[in-house]
Amino acid sequence: MTLQNYDFVIVGGGSAGCALAARLSADPGNRVLVLEAGRPDYPWDVFIHMPAALTFPIGSRFYDWKYESEPEPFMNGRRIYHARGKVLGGSSSINGMIFQRGNPLDYERWGADPGMKSWDYAHCLPYFKRMENCLADPGTGWRGHDGPLAMERGPATNPLFGAFFEAVQQAGYPLTDDVNGFRQEGFAPFDRNLRRGRRLSAARAYLHPVTSRPNLEVRTRALVTRVLFEGKRAVGVEYTPRGGTPQQVAAGKVILSGGSINSPQLLQLSGVGNADELAPLGIEPVHHLPGVGENLQDHLEVYVQHACKQPVSLQPQLKMWRRPFIGAQWLFLRSGPGATNHFEGGGFVRSNEEVDYPNLMFHFLPIAVRYDGSAPAGGHGYQVHIGPMYSDARGSVKIKSRDPREHPALRFNYLSTEQDRREWVEAIRVTRSILGQDALAPFSDGEISPGPSVESDEQILDWVARDGETALHPSCTCKMGTDEMSVVDPATMQVHGLEGLHVVDASAMPYVTNGNIYAPVMMLAEKSADLILGNTPLDPDHAEFYRHRTAAAG
Repeated sequence: MTLQNYDFVIVGGGSAGCALAARLSADPGNRVLVLEAGRPDYPWDVFIHMPAALTFPIGSRFYDWKYESEPEPFMNGRRIYHARGKVLGGSSSINGMIFQRGNPLDYERWGADPGMKSWDYAHCLPYFKRMENCLADPGTGWRGHDGPLAMERGPATNPLFGAFFEAVQQAGYPLTDDVNGFRQEGFAPFDRNLRRGRRLSAARAYLHPVTSRPNLEVRTRALVTRVLFEGKRAVGVEYTPRGGTPQQVAAGKVILSGGSINSPQLLQLSGVGNADELAPLGIEPVHHLPGVGENLQDHLEVYVQHACKQPVSLQPQLKMWRRPFIGAQWLFLRSGPGATNHFEGGGFVRSNEEVDYPNLMFHFLPIAVRYDGSAPAGGHGYQVHIGPMYSDARGSVKIKSRDPREHPALRFNYLSTEQDRREWVEAIRVTRSILGQDALAPFSDGEISPGPSVESDEQILDWVARDGETALHPSCTCKMGTDEMSVVDPATMQVHGLEGLHVVDASAMPYVTNGNIYAPVMMLAEKSADLILGNTPLDPDHAEFYRHRTAAAG
């Protein structure tokens, strides 16, 4: 190819792609190109940078890929909307800014699979520390303080937070010092990726500080349509700039970082996947790899909402006439209601004694509102977001045609397993136990959603099927591993059976972690940068962590 030649071409300027770009271009001898299909994250764009404006980009074609699932057979045939960031920074530019590492036992589960020992918790912890600048940690040894990802701890000063934390204790659940530290199980204020009242996306944390490097180039509005191969070796990519004609670039290594939907889609468009499914679409198979697009995992959630009889919720901030004042306070002072993501606290519990670590996560909000910004009638309220965190439901991502602009078919199979349905019933009963405690009695004016008429197991499951939404954590569709359904070599992040082609994003996770997935994706990108560069990985950190069975035995 008589083209521009790069050492690394990174497909996707999202969370993982930004981290990789910074780490790979740190060596001035490496020429690095980032191709991002979305728009730039302009510094003046209030919808990205104001934390409380997070509801505005979701559903907007300017920021969001606007995916929908296929009709979900166990959710009354509903199509579940899936927002994914279509902007530099990816979903870290439109997400809820919550930083959750996941439970240490998530990574022990990763490391227990054949060939995955180097991804157990001891090997992942050093990379969490390397990327963190945890401003709230006093120096416990569990958190990092010199990394690019600065994070503040939610103040959780609204009186509803105080009542909620008291209620969880009355229900028999503990508080914990730091859900990302020694003990995840329990309730506490949350870490969030904010700095001085502004969203700290992966683009702002990793990419913008290094864009002046002469060996790093970032092109936005560049849709990659296929990977180019010579035999079994990836040698570049083809992309289409907005309004332009297709172009090709050559690369020593191609790294897919488009996320758990875009990465398997691009592999399939390029002839890598299940050959029996690609051939009927007119795609010549390059390499038969049946695991591409399989193993799709996600978190489904519902909002359990209560009316609040004291005027202490954030409901007045939703009024249209207040928005100019909130915007001005944020713009000039970086303070006020616009300077927080409002997901300031919550926690993790086990819904039964069979699980080894928390299978439920709670986000508490001192307002009753949905992700799209809509609120129930009746004024003041509060809510918890709740759902099982490691469901055994599995789905898939499959292209429908050779057209790269046609969204692939997403099938999640929510509520399809006995375990999933049982844990959903447990989740609602645990939630009601907490919200029914005396500490919240001075505030509660009754349950709005699902409401007292929803009581039996069957009624609960019917309500979840009608009302459940994605928590926006799709993952695991190009999983690391060594079995026949694995896609990525855990030692190199290279696609099995191919040379020069790597996948580094949420799709490479073998199992979804038990919380928000931004932090695990960033850790995965940090470690993958070392693996791709051939650097010696950081030494494992065999720090002890809380295990409830060990604690109970002691």
